[in-house]
Amino acid sequence: MKKNLKKGIRLDRMASPSQRHWEQPQTIDAKRMRSDATVEMGWGRLLFAHTFERARDLAKALCEEGPKRRDIALYVRDPHVVLSLAPHQLFLDPSHTYRLWSNQYRPTQRKNSAFQTRRLRTRKDVEGVNRIYSGRGMVTLDEDWVLQPPDNRRLRLHLVAEEKATGSIVGAVSAVDHVEAFDDPECGASLWCLAVDAQAHAPGVGEALVRHVIEHFFARERTYLDLSVMHDNEQAIMLYEKLGFQRMPAFCVKRKNPINEPLFIAPDSDEALNPYAKIIVDEARRRGIAHEVEDAEGGFFSLHFGGRSISCRESLSELTTAVAMSRCDDKRVTRRLLEKAGLHVPDQRMAGSDQENEAFLVEHGSVVVKPARGEQGAGVCVDVRDAEELKQAIAEAKQISDEVILEQFVEGDDLRIIVIDEKVVAAAVRKPPVIIGTGQHTIQQLIEKYNRRRATATGGESRVPLDEQTTRCVAAAGCAMDDVLEINRKLMVRKAANLHTGGTIHDVTADLHATLVDAAERAAAAIDIPVVGLDFLVPNVEDEQYVIIEANERPGLANHEPQPTAERFVDLLFPKTVAADATRI
Repeated sequence: MKKNLKKGIRLDRMASPSQRHWEQPQTIDAKRMRSDATVEMGWGRLLFAHTFERARDLAKALCEEGPKRRDIALYVRDPHVVLSLAPHQLFLDPSHTYRLWSNQYRPTQRKNSAFQTRRLRTRKDVEGVNRIYSGRGMVTLDEDWVLQPPDNRRLRLHLVAEEKATGSIVGAVSAVDHVEAFDDPECGASLWCLAVDAQAHAPGVGEALVRHVIEHFFARERTYLDLSVMHDNEQAIMLYEKLGFQRMPAFCVKRKNPINEPLFIAPDSDEALNPYAKIIVDEARRRGIAHEVEDAEGGFFSLHFGGRSISCRESLSELTTAVAMSRCDDKRVTRRLLEKAGLHVPDQRMAGSDQENEAFLVEHGSVVVKPARGEQGAGVCVDVRDAEELKQAIAEAKQISDEVILEQFVEGDDLRIIVIDEKVVAAAVRKPPVIIGTGQHTIQQLIEKYNRRRATATGGESRVPLDEQTTRCVAAAGCAMDDVLEINRKLMVRKAANLHTGGTIHDVTADLHATLVDAAERAAAAIDIPVVGLDFLVPNVEDEQYVIIEANERPGLANHEPQPTAERFVDLLFPKTVAADATRI
């Protein structure tokens, strides 16, 4: 039968793409299709709506969605009818459907050998995919189901992108063969759940995964590949249109659940809040805690529950005293308090005369220069090794604060630990921004590409500044900004690992050595602060060695998803809502 289908498709598709008239799938020889077709994907089911004879059966199937699942009905002929059958349970997904015809696809000769795309094979692969999905707020894969031998190996395709140097999974995509799913007379396929690690350095991961899917199915003589993408996902839409996908009039219907609530609830007036404030407001709303945005641009809001009201600026609340805040604000005070508490801190002194500064540099070989007061990495220069660079770094730091600190440079991973209510909630290693050469783009162009990816992944919060520090870091590697970086060469373009200057962040909460957990909780107690982000330098997160270099009274909780930072923060502010929060795990 499949051979006959393929032959029929070739005859039907002899016209050029511009001459084709796209038809709703349900109008094309529906009798030849398998009825009520559903495909399990490991995160939920795909329901091919045009194979359902009755709208009532489709609505019923959607309403049977299991807990922590996401079912999707695609190619819905009469979405208004389906919605009318369960108006309180179903909604029309605000997504666009795109199609690529096989004779419109143009392969590329460009290869990126920094990573490889391949089939998902192991439990470690699934864990890597689920890490990416969790960070994107997506439903994760059922590990046991995905790894069990499939009944039909041709039905589904699960791919991953693996970084060759580290073996890390940096992207994933799934797809379905429509011929195997429901004897599709159009002989097509569809792509689902494309996701790329927000911390991936290599460019082109998403494009490589999509091309792998395209070429896989077109090699099987499938005539088209469809996909569904959120209407406001501009970066993904740009990629798909670049590859030749075209919009078509097809609709998705989903069941209302906590996972997709933002898609069917009218947007609130807090849309302008930055990600660090919004994650807290969203958690409060979920618990029935009222909020009022006081100044969206500054991240100021207040929360109200019963007779209790608390004002916040992102994760800084009025529970943090002005004294505790000032202890964090002045890095010298922070260091003295931590040293007094018996915690490890690096050697430090105030910048003085040129002779005194150079003597400190000679003593330690390499130093960090930073403003005595400041945040988000502004004015910080790391790993300064010569007298001239030291003078320049001090001058830049003085633009942020009149007083400048010189600190012993300590090799190690930059570790941020979040402590809320005297308990460690999350930990992440922050890494400096690194670009990877393509052999075609200049270093400045690669930084600009990197910045677009980071800005998309962080809501505009993370970018590498094209300033003197970046130019100096590039020059230290023997390069200039207008040099074309050879293919696969990795280049660190900023020495500091601060998120706001392009750094990436990688969750290590489960790997923390007990000594680091204890040190973080003791540090929070020494500063006497209820919410704090502590910056450690460690040789390894599973090792007990450390130094603490800073404390941040307003840590970005959104940077640590999927760890429950916002949940614990709201627990702290409104402890009476904890027992009432029936959905919390």
